[in-house]
Amino acid sequence: MSPILLVTGGSQGIGAATARLAASRGYRVALTYQRAADLAEQVLADIRAAGGTAIAVQAEMADEASIVSLFQTVDREFGPVDAVVSNAGITGPTATIDKVTTQILDDVLGVNVRGAFLVIREATKRMATDLGGKGGAIVNVSSRASTLGGAGEWIHYGASKGAVDTLTVGASRELAPRGIRVNAVNPGLIETDLHAKAGLPDRVQRLLGGVPLGRPGTADECARVILWLLSDEASYVTGAMVPISGGR
Repeated sequence: MSPILLVTGGSQGIGAATARLAASRGYRVALTYQRAADLAEQVLADIRAAGGTAIAVQAEMADEASIVSLFQTVDREFGPVDAVVSNAGITGPTATIDKVTTQILDDVLGVNVRGAFLVIREATKRMATDLGGKGGAIVNVSSRASTLGGAGEWIHYGASKGAVDTLTVGASRELAPRGIRVNAVNPGLIETDLHAKAGLPDRVQRLLGGVPLGRPGTADECARVILWLLSDEASYVTGAMVPISGGR
């Protein structure tokens, strides 16, 4: 049977590109969305038109019960996951540190950190060889903000992605003996609608001067790295954080 991949936040941007590419390479894909059911349906339509198999599941990444239910749905529809791309995340509003409220922190950390942690937890229950699983691979979609810090714009987001990087290292070391590889990608300035949705439609062009390759990246370029990390070609890679940033 074809391997099963779960992509959280798979209705748009990097998640959608990853879902489409994975399906074209033979994965049965389960993707999640929060509110954009129409966008999720378009990704499904694209995959099915190309001969692939996919389902979409509404899920709240800050909510434990929703994440547990998500995995149970995938179990029921396809079977236990073989691979996971933990991509769902939010930036929160732009704010300097003196303007960051506890609500902003709760929202961003809830989705980006607690959600990522719980996704790995539920995947482990199904993949770990000591629990009867076949092993597997997990890729966390982090951000170059984890190193650059997000100062003056998204310091709360940068801090959350720093936690995702640490989670990646810890999980990779804990889960390696249990048959699971865990890696992360750290996208930089990527052409998605993330910036416009945050009220900064010119952000990518404004910051291009700091990109040695001189251009923004694409969601498809991120997807290709993610699929490589999931593949057997990366069988000796775990605990890595791969920057996809044009040198930024």
